[in-house]
Amino acid sequence: MTDFAADLLGAPLPELMARASARRDAAFGRTVSYSRKVFIPLTQLCRDVCHYCTFAHSPRAGQPAFLAPEQVLAIARAGAEAGCTEALFTLGDKPELRYRAAREALAALGHDSTIGYLAAMCAAVFKETGLLAHVNPGVMTRADIAVLRSVSISQGVMLESTSARLCEPGGVHYGSPDKRPERRLETIRLAGELAVPFTTGILIGIGETRAERIDALMAIAALHAAHGHIQEVIVQNFRAKPGTKMAGAAEPDLDDLLWSIAVARLILPDDVHVQAPPNLSPGVYPRLLAAGIDDWGGVSPVTPDHVNPEAPWPAIAALAEGSAAAGKVLVPRLAVYPAFAFAADRWLVPSLAGAVRRGIDSDGFAREDDWAPGRAVAPVLAAPRLAAADPALVRAVERAAGGTRLDEAAIVALFAARDADYAHVTGAADALRRAVSGDTVRYVVNRNINYTNICYYHCKFCAFSKGRTHEALRGTPYDLDLEEIVRRAVEAWDRGATEVCLQGGIHPDYTGATYLAICRAIKQALPGMHVHAFSPLEVTQGAATLGISVPAFLAQLKDAGLGTLPGTAAEILDDAVRKVIAPDKIMTRQWLDVVQAAHRLGLRTTATIMYGHVERPESWARHLLALRDAQAETGGFTEFVPLPFVHMEAPMYLRGLARKGPTFREAVLMHAVARLVLHPLIPNIQTSWVKMGPEGVAVCLAAGANDLGGTLMNESISRAAGTEHGQEFPPEAMEALIRGIGRAPAQRSTLYGGVGNERRARSFGAAELAPVVQTKPRKVVAVG
Repeated sequence: MTDFAADLLGAPLPELMARASARRDAAFGRTVSYSRKVFIPLTQLCRDVCHYCTFAHSPRAGQPAFLAPEQVLAIARAGAEAGCTEALFTLGDKPELRYRAAREALAALGHDSTIGYLAAMCAAVFKETGLLAHVNPGVMTRADIAVLRSVSISQGVMLESTSARLCEPGGVHYGSPDKRPERRLETIRLAGELAVPFTTGILIGIGETRAERIDALMAIAALHAAHGHIQEVIVQNFRAKPGTKMAGAAEPDLDDLLWSIAVARLILPDDVHVQAPPNLSPGVYPRLLAAGIDDWGGVSPVTPDHVNPEAPWPAIAALAEGSAAAGKVLVPRLAVYPAFAFAADRWLVPSLAGAVRRGIDSDGFAREDDWAPGRAVAPVLAAPRLAAADPALVRAVERAAGGTRLDEAAIVALFAARDADYAHVTGAADALRRAVSGDTVRYVVNRNINYTNICYYHCKFCAFSKGRTHEALRGTPYDLDLEEIVRRAVEAWDRGATEVCLQGGIHPDYTGATYLAICRAIKQALPGMHVHAFSPLEVTQGAATLGISVPAFLAQLKDAGLGTLPGTAAEILDDAVRKVIAPDKIMTRQWLDVVQAAHRLGLRTTATIMYGHVERPESWARHLLALRDAQAETGGFTEFVPLPFVHMEAPMYLRGLARKGPTFREAVLMHAVARLVLHPLIPNIQTSWVKMGPEGVAVCLAAGANDLGGTLMNESISRAAGTEHGQEFPPEAMEALIRGIGRAPAQRSTLYGGVGNERRARSFGAAELAPVVQTKPRKVVAVG
């Protein structure tokens, strides 16, 4: 026996639990997860005869050996309607090797093995309902595991024990060939070689000793060390069941279960989750959490626990309350844990990897509602259950509100805020907003003019740009005549606008002279119109085509009438992400160099972030810090504008490579955290009605934002990506929304100055826009 094992066996239970819970907290913080599942008992026939089991039985007259496909799909549909994400297939171990009835039933279903039928049902459930399969078919061969890997996102087999004694006469596993420890360990090993996210566990109280439990946990840890594939270990307590050989056996008491949980947490590495089934220990959830678990396993709102039918699942609300009583936030997950979801290309086949990405948030947990940027779906946020925010988070918020520059780790912690932590972050951001800008919400009457959608870049998030490789996306290629650009600007002026915002694709025929001509034409027609135009990408391209430096080109644009620049094309200021989503675009340093060159010339810019696709909160933190540091140096950002990723028509989402944009919680937090992190250097935080929708921006305005952006008149880029929130938000609607949340509306200029009475009067009751003319390309453009 090792000294470590001796220490575990001899240490007092309170000491073990304290050590285990501290280690759990260091690894997983305040979250405890669960999977919302539906339980599908494909067959209860099994060739093994475990002495404690009531799930498995021999063939019975009048009862089918397997669930029929229609029955499987009916269960799965009920689960999908109830919001489940996991289809748990649990079944007996290869019954066809023991029972003719099983062989005949499989033949009638068109299969020669239970594994083959299981694989077919996993595929059918995914196709019909979108539920992702987790399979527990017992001992498997390499071929079995490989077949199931193509249709499931995780697999599992309970090791139960490494004690060979239990397989000898009189032991609980006598007569059960698949319970030989070496066979089960080999299945776990093969799963590791085949890169399968895997679940295993121990069953306590079946005749094993505590030393043998330690041996089993160390065997699991060794297999994980070799392959990195064990995502969770279940510590399950034996329950005596009538009609079994162990009906009269003593069950392990609570202290024995707590000891086993604590020891599992201390033996297993931090990236392996420890789980205890909540239905087997009702009423003691805080005690189980105190012993070190960080996951409750699968909980079904639809189906019973067929393995333990005497133990009903807890209501999810009750589980959340029990978790909150121990200071934990209950968070749903998929059948794969976050670390595996983020490495989906390694662990899952492409079709399932894409489904996992569509189902997760930025922390890798399951999305909790149907809201997504651009969709007309009402946002939902549950009321906090925790009594107070985390003290470390409170201290970080205080430092930020005091103007201190936070480090990356502290910012990531703010973005992870849930429940009471979320309420604290958003509340503090709103208080800071009130202190900085009062209760006035400002907006600008403007018009978006996207002069061309032809672009020779291949950004994977963009549904706006056109070219030979983009014809399947919305709309057709266009390249506006200068006359149409000016017409739209004049029409905007007549409707009370003070600004035109001009951006477009990077047309291969455009040069710096094109951008200069656009500015001159608008200023000649409308000397009083503010020209807010050209992202750092367009500036870089324009300078290059003229063979001059970026500062020199910016000076020419300023002379031609450019007033400010939009800080778009920023996407995520983290080159590791940029190389994925826009590998041919300018990188972070180039983007910052352009905006800071503009600032030094007296041209102010906005700053943006486009988030919720492939990146994670670490990248959000780097982005905010890059903006803060740039502002500290050159001071030219007027506002920060979070732009949540609109996924519906985005190429990388359609290819299964991106998430569905940020969740509503994440989107609100982006505004709140930005208010805190950028304070006091960037005073204005804008929220996008195009992407957040009216209900969403109302929440953001109570979470740090103070600006509603522009009325736009025409909005093409987000609309091409699939947004459902329209093209114009006129002043009447803007001010009604602002007054509806108890705030005071005010029109502003681009530079946050006031707007004269004449402009304001013209902006109300404006005439309908004339139909736009999307000028066809003047020549065939070979792009893509």
